[in-house]
Amino acid sequence: MVTLILFIILLGSIIFIHESGHFLFAKLTGIYVYEFALGMGPKLFSFKKGETEYSLRAIPIGGFCQLAGEEGEEENLPRDRTLPGKKPWQKFIVMFFGAGFNFISAILVLFFISLIWGASSTEPILSSVEKGSPAYEAGLRKGDEILEINGHDIWTIDDISLYITIADTSKNNTFKVKKEDGNIEIYKIKPEKTKIDGEERYVYGIGMEAKEEQGLGSALKYTIIKTGSLFKQMWITLLNLFTGGIKLSQLSGPVGIYEVVGAQSSGGLASLLYLFSFLSINVGFINLLPLPAFDGGHILFIIIEKIKGKPVKPETEAKFHAAGLFLLMLLMIYVTFYDILRLF
Repeated sequence: MVTLILFIILLGSIIFIHESGHFLFAKLTGIYVYEFALGMGPKLFSFKKGETEYSLRAIPIGGFCQLAGEEGEEENLPRDRTLPGKKPWQKFIVMFFGAGFNFISAILVLFFISLIWGASSTEPILSSVEKGSPAYEAGLRKGDEILEINGHDIWTIDDISLYITIADTSKNNTFKVKKEDGNIEIYKIKPEKTKIDGEERYVYGIGMEAKEEQGLGSALKYTIIKTGSLFKQMWITLLNLFTGGIKLSQLSGPVGIYEVVGAQSSGGLASLLYLFSFLSINVGFINLLPLPAFDGGHILFIIIEKIKGKPVKPETEAKFHAAGLFLLMLLMIYVTFYDILRLF
């Protein structure tokens, strides 16, 4: 029950912040907002203030900010109160700042974490190498600094995890390492297949334990590096989805996120806040992809409008996004199915 409550609060907060970005800039640009909703499905509670209805809905996943003109031309409102009636730059900021608010909130929370609990060092230096493991047998030792993995430059601990995750586990992987004496060595390491908590995993036998640093300067440095690292993870993950390095079945949906929330809750408030930042950047990044039903899809039409000198018909755009929403729902069902399979 505690995990469920935390899941709803965490996901609800991210969605609320995202939709608040759209809502605030819609109001600032004079767009009529029909409804601001948290959740999907039937209404549990609602009230109207001014011209906008505010509602809480039954399914605690998703939310929306219903803007005038999104679904086509409005007959009962002046055109300058609708989304299609606004200038391209106004439409852009309305669509961008859903994700923009997610990014801002993630950065602020990362800074808060590092300021209160300490900033974790991000240097890609091994804190341990398990004896008898593939990494140990190859020659890696505690204190080694990882410079490259399979030709990819390594700048942070996160980079090590990222490139190990997408590495081909069926063959040797190349590690370029700076030893404690300053020498540069190249190692070929093939991970070992093992079972951890009943789940098959490939392990190298290396450990990375970050040291905590205090102070405003350390907090600022950590926030900048960690934010960049999270964006890099999303970008590399996306590229590998298209190239086949990562399969759709490896992605996580609501069920997978629920499991992660349960695991992170044991680490205390700092762990949950970090998860909030991680998911916020993920949500913002994904929403800016130029795909139908996403904010990035709307932005794509704004760019087309700017290039053509006139907007695409709202009805045409609405159909495009409706088709995308249907495909998105199919993807969610697919991902959720594999999430459930991983539980058993």
